[in-house]
Amino acid sequence: MRKLTLALIFAALAVAQDGAGPYKVLKTAKVGGAGGWDYVVADADSRKLYVARSGDGARITVFNLDTLAPAGEIPGVSSHGVAISTKSGHGFASSKPITMFDSKTLAVIKKIDVEGNPDGLFYDAFTDRVLVLSHRAPHVTAINAADGTIAGTIDIGGMPEQAASDGKGHIYVDVEDKDNIAVIDAKALTVTAHYDIAGKGGTCAGLAMDVKNNLLFAMCRNPQNAVILNAADGKVITTLPIGQGTDGGGFNQSTLEAFSSQGDGTLTVIKVNSPTSFVVEQNVKTMSTARTMTIDSKTGHVFLIGAEFGAPTPPAQPGGRAGRGQMVPDSFAILEVGK
Repeated sequence: MRKLTLALIFAALAVAQDGAGPYKVLKTAKVGGAGGWDYVVADADSRKLYVARSGDGARITVFNLDTLAPAGEIPGVSSHGVAISTKSGHGFASSKPITMFDSKTLAVIKKIDVEGNPDGLFYDAFTDRVLVLSHRAPHVTAINAADGTIAGTIDIGGMPEQAASDGKGHIYVDVEDKDNIAVIDAKALTVTAHYDIAGKGGTCAGLAMDVKNNLLFAMCRNPQNAVILNAADGKVITTLPIGQGTDGGGFNQSTLEAFSSQGDGTLTVIKVNSPTSFVVEQNVKTMSTARTMTIDSKTGHVFLIGAEFGAPTPPAQPGGRAGRGQMVPDSFAILEVGK
């Protein structure tokens, strides 16, 4: 029995290490265009994929989620990401000021002044609010999605990266510079707890939630682990290794799999076998700059964005780190990963 168990463990490790497994890159759509990028967001209900571009040619580009064909854009908006309210049909971009738009027509409705430096966004369907995540105080600003009014701000004690919700009034935010997860009462907009994960995982830049089993997956950079916690009390259940430079997490409730997208060109897949049993199922080879991800909840496919870059100029000095070269023209791409 012990020999069989060891054999299964080694087989699982082999699968995880060599990239073999059920997932693969199904499609790479080179959509091109200038500008930087950060987050990619799938709206499974309307079958749209939102990509925010910043810098030169700033805009929000929209694609058909099924074909990845262009489906419109919102010009002149420089932001990190987008959030869509499924109840009101309003979209929000993390520009400064925040851009509120109609998700059907893509027409801009209004601009919303907020403090801080808007980065990530999170839509909470339980309250129909959008949380603006900022690395400068106030670190979280809540906006009512119906009319774009500000509901309040929340002091979580540090810099937020990604949020998750149980759909029952609890929102969880990973605090990147404090190595903890803030628990927020979604209605009251107050912090009710901090779950410390220092030593287990640090500089966490991704967060995913298994709502069925009430589990949190904090994707961390140093140590580069997925820290798995009980969402009810913050107890750390276990840690699993992930790739280097994580910048996003997600969870597929249908397959009970957590995902972490990384800057080393991999997508780590973690399988939930039970509320206390987990395994790294696969490290899918993607693209070195494809650090952020989103999941289409209807198909279970994962979408990542990235581009190709030339050699850095000047090159790295001894003991230093090379910068990034110029983006290869029209190399910006959307990657679709699935089984």
